[in-house]
Order: sequence, then structure tokens, then C-alpha cells
Amino acid sequence: MLQSLHIENVAVVKRLDIEFSAGMTALTGETGAGKSIIIDSLNLLSGNRADKELIRSGSDRAEVSAVFSSLSPQTVTALAELGFEADDGSIMLSRVLTQSSSSARINGRPVTLSLLRDVSGLLFGIHGQNDNLRLLDPKNHIDILDAYAGNKDKREEYYELYRKILHIRAEIDSISKDSRERLRVREMLKFQIDDIDSAKLREGEEEALEALVGKLRHLERINKCCALVEKALEGSKGMGAIYLTDRASSALESISDAVPEAESLASRLAEVKYELEDIAASVSELADFGDGDPTARLDKAEGRLDTITRLKRKYGSTVEEILAFRREALEKLEYIDTADDRKADLEDELEKLSASAKEIAKQLRESRKRAALGLTKSVKETLAFLDMPKVAFEAGISAASEFNPCGLDEVEFLISANPGEPLMPMARIASGGELARIMLSLKNVLNLSDGIDTVIFDEIDTGISGKTSRKVGIKLKEIGREAQVICVTHSAQIASLAHTHLFVSKREVDGRTESAVSLLDDDARVSEIARILGGIEITSAQRVAALEMISEGKNY
Repeated sequence: MLQSLHIENVAVVKRLDIEFSAGMTALTGETGAGKSIIIDSLNLLSGNRADKELIRSGSDRAEVSAVFSSLSPQTVTALAELGFEADDGSIMLSRVLTQSSSSARINGRPVTLSLLRDVSGLLFGIHGQNDNLRLLDPKNHIDILDAYAGNKDKREEYYELYRKILHIRAEIDSISKDSRERLRVREMLKFQIDDIDSAKLREGEEEALEALVGKLRHLERINKCCALVEKALEGSKGMGAIYLTDRASSALESISDAVPEAESLASRLAEVKYELEDIAASVSELADFGDGDPTARLDKAEGRLDTITRLKRKYGSTVEEILAFRREALEKLEYIDTADDRKADLEDELEKLSASAKEIAKQLRESRKRAALGLTKSVKETLAFLDMPKVAFEAGISAASEFNPCGLDEVEFLISANPGEPLMPMARIASGGELARIMLSLKNVLNLSDGIDTVIFDEIDTGISGKTSRKVGIKLKEIGREAQVICVTHSAQIASLAHTHLFVSKREVDGRTESAVSLLDDDARVSEIARILGGIEITSAQRVAALEMISEGKNY
């Protein structure tokens, strides 16, 4: 159940903390007092779209949080499957809005809005005029019937097969495209592969060629400099730097017995000699351009680079990317060449999947037929109680022409508002008040099967009044025996039945309007029910009527 709700800087609410109780709670108050803000705040916790206009004027952020406690074992298990532990039977949801962003947390952990929707859907449901309008769309009727039938697992099993069927059909359609188009693509791929293969590219080749071209283009200067270095190091007649360094080292070595420090210097000169010899060998390699005419080799290397540049313009910015393009083209070519065999395999797989999906769809149909009888009977009984005894209701099931996301069935709720009139689609007949009662009837029937601990009704009394409103309240109270019910209402007949009555008011603080919520005691509750009953001023007669309604409500 919803234990507490914290709202901060949402519309006219500066800061509001509300404690809720089990059973049925009524929320009443003058129009514009802030009842809708409470519903808007709960919608934010449902993961709904965040309207930045909800942020209180002058504030840079708004926050809503709620604690749910005394969760049922089924809900705790379902939460665990989503990755949230609620071993103590409680969980906290929160949502923060700023002018530029929206964020959500569950038990303090950042989550996506999609995950927030999944979790909140296990904890509470909000039913209002939008839900009444949802009843007009037949696409929603099959979900309602399946919820009553308990077809969740079977629906998921079927949908997985349906998803695979769609994927295979799309692949078969792709393979079955115009054969001339496949031939055109094949020829193009073959040309691209041959074009790349003719160059016989090697990874790292371009860098090596660029280095060779750089050397060959500066051949004369490189030879001149290298010759100068070799002469300086080796000298003519062995009188270069290497020879002189070796002589100097030997001289120092010869006096080391008299001057011990000379030995260290001799060793250092010996190391210099070895380094000079290594440099001389490396310089010799720098001037080695291999065999063949350098000019011919330069022309060949530059031509090779021109070939690589041409391929790069078409297939990639590097040799590695060109070779990767070639591998992808080869895979596509093999895909086309094996298309017919693969199509045959896919058609065999599609046949098997379709058979399995058809069998599960058949099981769903049988389950729906049985459930439709029970749902129709229960809804008609509830409608009769809600002063619609002559309204005929039926959950109609018809066969779909092909697989759809729900199976091979189409479901549409049909009603007849008057005796002797044929059953017709709900959208063509039902008024606003009738829709409200039909929705309540369905909710009353489904409550035991949907497993949601908290049910919130937003102005379900729209379009109905008097005795019918009283009966709507009785049904809400019945639901409250199995789940927590929170009802925003303008009806005295409904509010007087609640176990707990919260009053929403607004006041001016420091020149600004703020909403407040208070728990009504017995006397204040009588006054509020009397106010709802009407009149500019509350009369003693209205107070007596209110007291009678509250007293009578305790009997239900």
C-alpha cells in the first residue's frame, strides 16, 4: 500500500507530506485546491512524461517521492525479478524535475523511466477519465480479458514466437526481392572484390612505400651526408674518430697503475668507441637502397602508392579499411549466393514456429472463451447493482485473419443500452457516465486477479450522481477490502463511505497560494460532507444528512 507521499515545488504545492491508510481513502476539496496535483505527482512516479510547467514558479526543481509498504509476497517476488529487494515489504520511488532534465530513483538507485514504469505498475494503478476513454478502443479489450483469464505467461510465450515469426518473414521477404536486383548487387560486389584483389594489398605496405619513396627522392643528399659521416668516423688510412678514440683509451689504460682514476676514463672511452662503431654500421645501412636502379625503383613505388590512393578513394581511408571492406563484400556475396538454400531453411523454420504459435493461440482462445463467460456474468451483475440492470454486456471474441501480437483472436466489448437493441461496439453507444460504471465494474471484477496493492480513482463519479454515486462508492469500498483504494471525488455519497477522509485546501502564505492536506476528524468530516451536498452556507439539515450518510456508510 501507499504509505506516504512527499511533494515539493509542484504547481501550487510548496511542500506537502501525506500519510495514507489501508482501506478506502477519500480526497475532497474545493475545485482548484490541488487534488489534481496529487494525481499529477503520482503520474510522475508512474514514469509518465514530465511537463516542466509542473515546477512551481520561482523554483528550479520539483520533487516527488513515495514509500510503499506492507507489500504482498507476489509483489515482493515480482520486484526481485526486476532487481529490487523489498524483503522488509517496502520500497521507495522518487522523481526529480528541473527545467532541463528529469531523473528517477528506486530505493535511492538511479533508474530509467522505463524501469520506473515497470516497478510502479506493480505497486499502484491510476484510473480516471482517460481510462474510461481507453475502454472505447477495442485494442485494449483483449488485454483486459487476458488479465481476467490469467493469461500473462501464455501471452509472453506466444509473443516470443510471434516476434521470431515476424523476423523470419522479413528475412524471407528480403531474399525474395527481384532477382534482377540481386544479380545487380552480386555483380557490383564481385567487381569490388576483384578490383581490390588485383592490387594484392598487404597491411602496413603503404607506410613502407612512403618511407622508401622519401629516401629515394633524396638519394643524392643522403649518400653525400652518409659518406661524410663514414669518413669522419673511420677516416682515411684508419685515422678517423673510431681509431683516435681507441688510441686515447689505450693511452689512459697504460697509466692506470700510476693514476687509478685513468682506468675509469679509459673504460668510458672504450664505450664511446663501441657506440661510434655502431653508428658507423647504421649509417652504412642508411645509404643501402637495395639492388636495382634507384630511379626505376622510385617510379615503381610511386605507381604503387597511386594504386593504393585510387582504392582508398573508393573503399576506405587506409589499406586496413580497404581490406575490411573486401571482407564485408565477400560476406555479402556469399549471403546472396546461398540465398535460395537459406530461404528454404527459413521457410521450414517458419512452418514449425507457426505451428507452435497456432497451438498456443488455440490454448489462449479456449482460455478467453471461458473467461469471457465469467467476465460477462460478473460485469452484468455489477452493472445491475450500479443502476444499469437493463444494459447487456458481452466480451465478444472473433477469429483474426492472421497472427497478431495477442494470438489469433480479436476481442471487443459490446453493449446494448436498452432492451431489445442489438449489441453494438461500446464506442458507438456508451455515455460518459456509463463508461465510468463499466470501468468500475471491470475493475471490481479484475481486482483479485491483477495483484496491484493500491488503486487510485480520479473523479470516477463524473457523469453520475445520487443513488448511483452511492452504489459506486459501495463498490469502491468493496475493492478496498482487498486493496488500498484512494478516491478523488466531488460526491458526498462516495466520500461518506471512506474509511479515511483527507481534505485538500489552499491558503495564502507570504503572498503566494499553497495547497495543504489535512486528515478530517469526525466533526470536520461531517462539515465537509455537508459542504459537498451544496448550499452557500452549511445548514443544520445538511449536517444531519451528512451524519446519516457517514453512519449508514459504516454498514458497508
